[in-house]
Amino acid sequence: MASETMPDTITDKTAAQAMAPTPWKRLEVPITGIFCILLLQALVWASDFLIPVTAAFLGYFVLNRPRRWLARIGISPVFSAALFTAVLTITIGVLLVQLSAPAAQFIEDLPSLMEQIKQKLSVAGGTMEAINDATVAAQEIIDDQDAETVAVEVVSDTGIAATLFSMAPGFLSRILFALILVFFLVASGDMFLTKTVQSFERFSEKRRAVEVLHAIEDRLGYYLGGIAIINAGLGVAVGIAMHLWGLPSAIVFGFMAFGLNFVPFLGGLMGATIAAAVAFVSIDGTWAAAGVFATYVILTGIEGQFITPIIIGRRMRLNTTVVFLSVAFFAWIWSVMGMVVALPILIVIKIACDETEGLRTLGRFLGDVDEKQSAVAINDEA
Repeated sequence: MASETMPDTITDKTAAQAMAPTPWKRLEVPITGIFCILLLQALVWASDFLIPVTAAFLGYFVLNRPRRWLARIGISPVFSAALFTAVLTITIGVLLVQLSAPAAQFIEDLPSLMEQIKQKLSVAGGTMEAINDATVAAQEIIDDQDAETVAVEVVSDTGIAATLFSMAPGFLSRILFALILVFFLVASGDMFLTKTVQSFERFSEKRRAVEVLHAIEDRLGYYLGGIAIINAGLGVAVGIAMHLWGLPSAIVFGFMAFGLNFVPFLGGLMGATIAAAVAFVSIDGTWAAAGVFATYVILTGIEGQFITPIIIGRRMRLNTTVVFLSVAFFAWIWSVMGMVVALPILIVIKIACDETEGLRTLGRFLGDVDEKQSAVAINDEA
């Protein structure tokens, strides 16, 4: 009898041990949380290094396919890298030279423009004046309560222009570092692709890795190249429109439209607001400022609703909520530059998820709603 119950007892113990959580399972959640916190801190702490590195790798994905085209006609990767880097350096240098004078003038006039806007709003009265009076009254109450304290006034001669120009060396050094890194990445040829393939053992995994990297190069290069051309056209259109409205330094608004349009959602609104604020002071009229704002918004709307879908297509449609959260997240950790690189990084993640078997569910979540699939699903439910 005892011999008959022994196997059952052993089986029950084995099942209980299999169902009991292992020590790693119990520590998996807290270890993952600690890793995410440390990763976030590292992204914030190393932003000065990671921003140019990220920009360089994005440039590498865009330039790698043209480098292969040149390799087919016998041009070495080193020469291709030197050619691409020289073109980028000359382009950036010409832009900086052409923009230095109007941008410096605009930055120098910015404090006076803000003061004029403040004066016009205070003269207009109404809500703004009431808010101003309430602020002054609150400040007087605080001053009366702190009358016995010693007031220390810190006087600084550093203006906005001096602050911005003091940031120029660091900005130029990041650009130079990114250009040098782009040169080494492109000059390495297919070394990263080869190393990635060698890290896998099975032939099917090697082939899949090549397909994923080629998909990232093709789709990201096509997207960034097309967006850059479209934004350049938008910048020209905005610059001409602002010149026709009579705004000073219209070329600055053109380049501003080119750069800000890389930022989803907020870029066009920021540019239109800045242009309207300048028009409110320089053209001297509320209706003129409204017209400038409407002109800017109409141009960006035409670009976003018609030109970009026609040229880029709808292959890169993403979940709007995820795009907004990505822009907000990278703006939080990397400021303005983070807003620019947020969408390309999200595209790389989306492509990698689409091309990886175990991550396709996440890829579908990152993508936009497919109207045909949505209609089929609704019909099936009905």
